[in-house]
Amino acid sequence: MSETFKGPENPQRGYEDSDVSVGRLLAFAAGVVALVVLGVLGSAAVFHFFVRHQPLGPPASPFEDVRPMPPEPRLQTTAPLDLKRYREDQEKILQSYGWVDPQAGIVRIPVDRAVDLLLQKGYPVRGGSLAGSGAKRNPASEGPMK
Repeated sequence: MSETFKGPENPQRGYEDSDVSVGRLLAFAAGVVALVVLGVLGSAAVFHFFVRHQPLGPPASPFEDVRPMPPEPRLQTTAPLDLKRYREDQEKILQSYGWVDPQAGIVRIPVDRAVDLLLQKGYPVRGGSLAGSGAKRNPASEGPMK
């Protein structure tokens, strides 16, 4: 395994001219150019084929939105405005009269009016008697729980 290093045969020469063939380098460059040209021509041929066999139809009007909406759920693009609008709608519901279920006769009333009615009539209590006393229990008049 003792290999000895052999220096260059002619030390005056500063480059190697035997490793690179200029003719092969030019042939390789010509091959790359030919492949690029063939690719462009092939792409153009396929493009024209599909234009003839699958027409796109009439051009879309710039005044009409022809894109169909994507299916639900959609992305929320204006979240702060949507939240503000939702809170305003909920506030209107809380501050207005309206039907919840007309068939059952259930209505909604504003929160302030509901508080006033609750203070006038008192809290609703369960029917029945307390053990031993027989009196109805009114939690509003008893004060804090112990």
